[in-house]
Parts: sequence; C-alpha cells; structure tokens
Amino acid sequence: MVEGLIGTAIAIGALILVWLVIVWSGTRFVGRFEGRGGEASARAATLWALIRRVILIVLVILAVLLVLTFWEVSLTPFLAVGTVFAAAIGFGAQDLVKDFLAGFFILAENQYHIGDTVTLAGVSGTVEDIQLRVTILRDLEGNVHFVPNGQITVASNFTSLYAQPVLDIAVGYGEDVDRAMEVIKSELDEMAGDDAWRDLFRDEPEILGVQALGDSSVTIRARLTTAADERWTVRREALRRVKNRLDAEGIEIPFPQMRIHADRD
Repeated sequence: MVEGLIGTAIAIGALILVWLVIVWSGTRFVGRFEGRGGEASARAATLWALIRRVILIVLVILAVLLVLTFWEVSLTPFLAVGTVFAAAIGFGAQDLVKDFLAGFFILAENQYHIGDTVTLAGVSGTVEDIQLRVTILRDLEGNVHFVPNGQITVASNFTSLYAQPVLDIAVGYGEDVDRAMEVIKSELDEMAGDDAWRDLFRDEPEILGVQALGDSSVTIRARLTTAADERWTVRREALRRVKNRLDAEGIEIPFPQMRIHADRD
C-alpha cells in the first residue's frame, strides 16, 4: 500500500511538472508572435489553445493508467470496456467523429482564428473559442452560439486581411448623375485623406458607376478598401458623410413615390 501511495504521488507529481513545463513553454512560444500582431498572433493563440487541451487530456488518461498500475489493478476489464466503447463510437457517434475531424482541418487550413468575425452554418458572430468539436461564436447582441464543426460547410471570414464594403447611394432621376458621382467621389476621397481615418483605408475609394435604375431613384455604387475588422465602422461613417454632402450640394436623395394619372371622360 505504501509503495502504491509513493508511486502514485511520484507519477502525479511528474505529470503536473510536465504540464507546467509545457504550459510555460507554449506561453513563451505564443508570446513571440504577439508582438507581430495580426494573422500570426491570432493563429498561434488558436493553435496553442487546441494543443493545450489535447495534451491535458492525454496527461489525465496517462495519470489514471499509472495510478491503476501502481495499485496493481488489472487493466483487462478496462480494455474490454474500452473496446465496447470504441465500437459504440464507431456506430453511434459518427457525427462526433465528423466534428472532431472538421475541427482539425479548420485549424490546419487556417480558415479563421479566435477574434475573427465569421458566418458559420448560418450563424454570424465573433469567434471566442475553437474546440475540436465546436466553434463558439458571440453575436452582435451578446448571444453565444455553439456551432458543431461538422455542420460547417461554408465558413465566411469577414476579418481576413482586408475588406471592400460596398455603398449603394440613391439619387433622384432629376439629378445630373455624372455630377452626383463626382460629389460622392470627392467626399469619399476627403474621408480617406482625413488624419482620423487614413490608416483604416487600404486603397483609394472607387466609384463603380450606375448600379440600377429603380422605381424612384438611380443607384450609384461605390466601393471602399479598408482594414478588415473596421469595415462596418468605415462604412457607417462614409454613408453619414455622403448624406451630409449630398444635402449640402442640393442633390436629392429620394424616397419611394407613386404618381397616379386619372382619366377624364
């Protein structure tokens, strides 16, 4: 009994020491990427979170096996149970295996990181955690969503490298479209040159031309190239500025109208 206690204490102590060394080493490794920022830092943090979980599971299983060995407990029944459990997983937990495999490839292929804004399986939000089975998202209203990795057929990442928000701006049919495009371009260029916003632009704004002839307006389409995670902030500010500029220039931004003709007999 004494030998079992001593062996158990030594085994558990050694495994805890191994765990602390691994955590210390991994934290230092990830810290080297934090100074670089961006993709490298996010990917290192995400991979380390997954590796840490896997190592912890392996160490716990190893600790249990060592304790049983030191106490001279036969492992045969456990092996039999493990065999049955493995068979059950093979037949009844295919979705679980699918989720695990999908989680591995999500990380291996660098599809998204912790902190990215994404749409997965019809759910949009910021990635809070990537686990082997699920990806955890928090949406704009603060709701947390657990998305099984096996259900992710298309992953849309809105914060990778850069973004190109599109502005569709409606002007009245009575306005000079060419002049309206010049005014919009001038205002967007002025915003891109503003000291408060310059760093968020990756290229100069573009006027793509007339997008549509609607029932009561002509739609002019513009496109911005911005920092990926600032696309929404830049887009909102650009629309505010364009609205104020069109008002100042006397260019009509119409609302839906209906004209009724009455026949007089």
